[in-house]
Amino acid sequence: MYARTKTFTNKDGSKRTYVQIVEAVREHGKVRQKVVANLGRIDELQKGSLDRLIASLAKFSKTKWIQAEADKLMVHSAKEWGLDLIFRHLWEQLGLDFILKRHFSQAYTCSQLAEAVYAMVLNRISDPLSKRGVNEWLKEVYRPSFDQLELHHLYRALDFLAEYKERIELDLFDSTRNLFDLEVDMIFWDTTSTYFEGRGPEELGRYGHSKDHRPDRIQVMVGVVMTRAGIPIAHEVFPGNTADVNTFSQIIADVRERFQLTRVVFVGDRGMVSQDILEHLDKNHIEYIVGMRMRKVKDVGEVLKTGGRYRTVKGNLKVKEVWYDADRYIVCHNPVQAEHDKKAREEMCRKLEEQLKNGGIKSLVGNRGYRRYLLLNKDAVVGIDQEALREEARYDGKYVLRTNSQLSTEEVALAYKDLWRVERAFREMKSSLDLRPVYHWKDSRVRGHIMVCFLALVLESALQRKLAEKEVELEYVYLLRDLQQLKAVELSIGEDKYLCRTELVGNAYEAFRALGIRPPLKVAEIKNDGNGTCKQSARTSDDYHTPSLL
Repeated sequence: MYARTKTFTNKDGSKRTYVQIVEAVREHGKVRQKVVANLGRIDELQKGSLDRLIASLAKFSKTKWIQAEADKLMVHSAKEWGLDLIFRHLWEQLGLDFILKRHFSQAYTCSQLAEAVYAMVLNRISDPLSKRGVNEWLKEVYRPSFDQLELHHLYRALDFLAEYKERIELDLFDSTRNLFDLEVDMIFWDTTSTYFEGRGPEELGRYGHSKDHRPDRIQVMVGVVMTRAGIPIAHEVFPGNTADVNTFSQIIADVRERFQLTRVVFVGDRGMVSQDILEHLDKNHIEYIVGMRMRKVKDVGEVLKTGGRYRTVKGNLKVKEVWYDADRYIVCHNPVQAEHDKKAREEMCRKLEEQLKNGGIKSLVGNRGYRRYLLLNKDAVVGIDQEALREEARYDGKYVLRTNSQLSTEEVALAYKDLWRVERAFREMKSSLDLRPVYHWKDSRVRGHIMVCFLALVLESALQRKLAEKEVELEYVYLLRDLQQLKAVELSIGEDKYLCRTELVGNAYEAFRALGIRPPLKVAEIKNDGNGTCKQSARTSDDYHTPSLL
């Protein structure tokens, strides 16, 4: 059997063509065509029903037929698509494309520079590379607009980011607050350092206290401002020898002025503040919640001696309020952590006693962990300081906060507990986003590079917020890996070109669900409109008519 067409002429001279299935039969010694089925008019069939028929018949086909048709099939490329589909949607939702183009408008390559920023941000999330590496990586991603980018666009975009950093952050803050309906009444601030390979920038590069444990490298200090919901709203870059306490005082004035916040509570870790800064905040009626250095601040020891009942806040967190010398303190206690601290100290004492019996006094003196529990009496006999052990037991599972806010005891404790979001942000910037090491040497390029990492952090935080809103609980790193496996495949069958996607694996679909968007069609035809654009159908991916080979 085979298909044929039959054309009829109407009275008005127009023609109509029908598709028929016929078979050759022999009757009375002659071969003639016998019509098996009339499929209908060809112009109507070509609207879709013919494709469905072919697709349904193809599954009954034998290997020879498939091989014959496969000669017409040519796969042209297979590129990464999943991460771009998700993060480009968030990029547009946050208005970043519009924001960047508005601030880059003086450059004649405005569109390319805005796209270059997005390309570098996506690379930070996907596969952090140097700018030269990004230029090659662009060829592996399915986004036609990347084809127009060249290496000089990436470097120039860094300079523009450094120049318009504050304006971009201000616009981004407005769009983020509207998108997530944020209540910005509490600001979290923390800093970290990142080092350079080579000489480093003249203005920013300095030797200082390295949180990367690389005192041999020139570094810069980086601070991030986040909301309680975990959304970054700003960042600052300081010379590498800037002390944490100085960054804290600078950021307070800057954030309140730039973002015009009438009431905001600043939350900072114990390394952020000094007594002078606390007095400055109190004097200017700026609300704060800060952690206190447990063993280096005299007031903390007095606070811990104060009695009072603990109240359970959440899980293992218990709190009590203590006023000392007109200052308000919150003592937080975790019974599980306290038990862990106790056992760790008892184990240390056991090992210490063994060392003393064996006469290894010299090695004990050089060990800071052991040394604070040693006692040297008047006869130069070394023993264990029982008083030091009792003093240390007071700190088991506890930390102390100081605040001048009107928040309840429970709210203060939970707010400080949320500071882990900032700490997690730094871990992501320096590991998954690969902030360090920095290979740029111009100050503007360093600032631009850090701005790219900041924007990548904004997008990742936005996705995590969307996942949380949909109550999707999964390992974020593995979600990114699942999305990376979603590929865009360009192929042609004869003269027709198609864009296909690979199957969604793992939890990739959850990212689309969280954003309220649908995955692309499994197959879509690429129309020859001169731009290489892909025609998307209104049909769902499930009922889309695939070519007979697919």
